[in-house]
Amino acid sequence: MSRMVKCVKFGKELPGLEKAPWPGELGQRIFDNVSQEAWKQWEERMKMILNEYRLLPFQKEAQELMAKQMEEFFFGEAAALPPDYVPPKQK
Repeated sequence: MSRMVKCVKFGKELPGLEKAPWPGELGQRIFDNVSQEAWKQWEERMKMILNEYRLLPFQKEAQELMAKQMEEFFFGEAAALPPDYVPPKQK
């Protein structure tokens, strides 16, 4: 049986993550308060941000930006999209 959390993104009880997805306090907050479903949404957002800013995940600059964006995505009002982002066209 999956571990359940009250997801901050969806406001209801959903299956939680199996382990903290990020180091430190932020990773623990995400582990305690974010569902698997919300994390999947974040992963898509993260790919978009990395691509738009042309960053590599192992770069210190990328990691700092991801931590800031994660904090905003899960615990802030809403994450800001990169200024030059153009959403993909619907098929």
